[in-house]
Amino acid sequence: MSESGPEYRIDYVEFGAADIEKTKRFYTAAFGWQFTDYGPDYTSFHDGRLSGGFTTDSTPGSRGGALVVLYTPDLESALEKVKAAGGTIVKEPFEFPGGRRFHFADPGGNELAVWSDGAPS
Repeated sequence: MSESGPEYRIDYVEFGAADIEKTKRFYTAAFGWQFTDYGPDYTSFHDGRLSGGFTTDSTPGSRGGALVVLYTPDLESALEKVKAAGGTIVKEPFEFPGGRRFHFADPGGNELAVWSDGAPS
């Protein structure tokens, strides 16, 4: 079995969102993501490397779903941006082998995490 091609690699992440506009404002303010709307019930995002989408056609997930983890070299700055954009901190920053991370919930209830391999400043 060849692992050199794009087959079976994660290519897109889709989340539920009760309010598309509120979700777009949050991710634009917190992380600078860009969006393309495909009607009132769906928007796709691009974070500079990965694409995904938000839809009102599914219920926002939290515990029990996949956890998407974002990387940053400056965890404290990311934490402040998430708070300023209206995110809810679910787990305060904590250490783990290889770095530190925190978990947050976006306005739609989706839980994500941000990690850094740097020491706290």
